[in-house]
Amino acid sequence: MPIYEYQCGACNHEFEAMQKMSDTALTDCPECTKPELKKLISASGFRLKGQGWYETDFKKGSAAKSSTSHAGGCSGGSCGCG
Repeated sequence: MPIYEYQCGACNHEFEAMQKMSDTALTDCPECTKPELKKLISASGFRLKGQGWYETDFKKGSAAKSSTSHAGGCSGGSCGCG
């Protein structure tokens, strides 16, 4: 379920709400109760649920993380990271 951010136009209260994509947008502020809420544009939030979700879950053999791997995805230090 997506996590949406809202801000009240009347009191500037900001909060997050977990809603289904099919749910209608919230309108009333929980702090001042005025119908001034606006959905903020932000990086999408999500929650990983269930068992698993480890970085080694989908790696095989020599593709497993080693101490010489480079972060950032350059795969060999060509970007100057290592």
